[in-house]
Amino acid sequence: MVTKQRSTSGPGTGGPGMDTDMDTDMNTGAPAADQNRRVSTSTRKSKSSTPRWWKIHLFRGMINDIRRRAPYYWSDWLDAWDYRVVPATVYMYFANILPALAFSLDMFTKTQGSYGVNEVLLASVLGAVVFSLVACQPLVIVGVTGPITVFNYTVYDIVTPLGTNYLAFMCWIGLWSVLLHWILAVTNSCNWLKYVTRFPCDIFGFYVAFIYLQKGIQVLERFGFGAPFYLSLSVALLVFCIAYMCGELGKSSLFRHPVRVFLKDYGTPLTVVFFTGFVHLGRMKSVDLEKLPTTRPFFPTDDRDWLVQIWDINVGEVFLALPFAILLTILFWFDHNVSSLIAQGTEFPLRKPAGFHWDIFLLGLTTGIAGILGLPFPNGLIPQAPFHTESLCVTAVEKVSSSPEKEDESQDTKYTYKRTHVVEQRVSNLAQGLLTLGTCTGPLLIVLHLIPQAVLAGLFFIMGYQALEANGITGKLIFLLRDKTLTSRSHPLHKIKRRGAIWAFVAVEIAGFAATFAITQTIAAVGFPVIIFALIPVRAVVMPWFFTGRELGVLDEPTAGPFTMESVGGSYGAAEEEEEEEEEEGAGNGEGDGGDGRSEERRVEEGRIGNKGLFEKGDAGDTSGLSHRNRGNGNGNGNGSLREEDDK
Repeated sequence: MVTKQRSTSGPGTGGPGMDTDMDTDMNTGAPAADQNRRVSTSTRKSKSSTPRWWKIHLFRGMINDIRRRAPYYWSDWLDAWDYRVVPATVYMYFANILPALAFSLDMFTKTQGSYGVNEVLLASVLGAVVFSLVACQPLVIVGVTGPITVFNYTVYDIVTPLGTNYLAFMCWIGLWSVLLHWILAVTNSCNWLKYVTRFPCDIFGFYVAFIYLQKGIQVLERFGFGAPFYLSLSVALLVFCIAYMCGELGKSSLFRHPVRVFLKDYGTPLTVVFFTGFVHLGRMKSVDLEKLPTTRPFFPTDDRDWLVQIWDINVGEVFLALPFAILLTILFWFDHNVSSLIAQGTEFPLRKPAGFHWDIFLLGLTTGIAGILGLPFPNGLIPQAPFHTESLCVTAVEKVSSSPEKEDESQDTKYTYKRTHVVEQRVSNLAQGLLTLGTCTGPLLIVLHLIPQAVLAGLFFIMGYQALEANGITGKLIFLLRDKTLTSRSHPLHKIKRRGAIWAFVAVEIAGFAATFAITQTIAAVGFPVIIFALIPVRAVVMPWFFTGRELGVLDEPTAGPFTMESVGGSYGAAEEEEEEEEEEGAGNGEGDGGDGRSEERRVEEGRIGNKGLFEKGDAGDTSGLSHRNRGNGNGNGNGSLREEDDK
């Protein structure tokens, strides 16, 4: 007699938690472990038949992205009927425009007026409108970043001594980049994102944070050592301190919940507004502070037309722009995709699918348009992109009792906030872009001209601090430096027996950051994307030789959850030996747990699931099992569980 039974297979059978049908021979009494071994054998055969990297299915990734996301397009607009969209729009308007103004000041100074406020604001508008209307990942905020600022003025320092038309050269970089981006999109290059874990993302985020801090210091350095310098320094530090206090009060238990939310959402922009007027009080108004330079509304900063004269350059310089375009494409492929991954990280209970291939295609389009118009090239913003998702999270207060038998006693009860869902829509991104467009009008440009550069320096400091605070490298360093007796026993890093392994992992991360930051201080700064990109094979190939799979599972993990990674075919598993060991463990536990997924939960507790593949590393187009897993019972993944609770 042969019966059909449902069982949750172990890893390697299409993904943990995937339901599979298995025939059990009741007459012979074949044990469940034998069945699991047969499933494991068939899995190895399927892995051996997986298409090789050179067998590329052109356009498959883009088509699948559109096919998955298209059914949600109208709901992306209808779901915007939610209160969280209003504060998210206002918050992202200031979080996007204020750093953009600071970067415009930096580029205006270092490119002799080739880029200014109008160019930077219109680049942000271009990215916001295109990605909010037709992108597969509308939560990602697109604008001018610190790395592209470094790239722009480094190219200026290289080509202007040669007598080359700078904007025409940048335009050809953008046009070459269009071709390169589209080749990457068509050939499904984003499937390589399965190898991008927290390791390169944390290093890149650490680098961006220090770029913010460096830019703040550079703004203050221009004022010399007179009264303007000391007043500017005081204002910058006050902006930082008050913005920091507003953020901390927003996370504290002081005041009522609406007050805390207001301070968290609007504290920083109100601080900027206050100190713009504060410097005009009393004796301070007699000190001549540097203001943000602006020009006529909707006109280029330099005396030129909006369309760049791309023909005002010789043929040799056209092809000289190609190597720079390759570096720019490497930077954008990593920077934009990492922004997308972090904005859709495991901590956010998202319900709508992602689409990396299609968005890279759109990024190539916006890069070309920006080059033709003489705008800085926009791409995904860190940390604004995850801040946008965070601002759209709806939370609920949960009671956590330290002792169940004393649950009624208030002194033993603590409260925490739990994210219930994210308001996934397109309106907030589009609205903040249109607000930015309105800022380009005459009256608002006059207001922008009143902002002291010292306020922008303080803004750089607070954004750098916030990026450092949320970075994984900072978290590991705090754990290592903290008193062991005051560290919670439930801390994930306690699962690593070798404390030296944590030190070694952090040392490698800091070395990667140091190499990236050091090269950006030289004329070779345009080459820093190569170092950033090289971190991916370092993590995938080199690190497993020095760390065990269990250690990497705790120290590192996929940036986004399985649901988000469907677009690229899954997540990466570094240690093949650890994977085989877990397959055998899953086969052995299959009989004892009755196929209810407990063995997988045990692996999650051990921290291994962060290192090994969460599901099969197949083609991005083969995602039927992934959809079934994530929209089913959600076993083995926190996002899946939250998604199920929200649906209920």
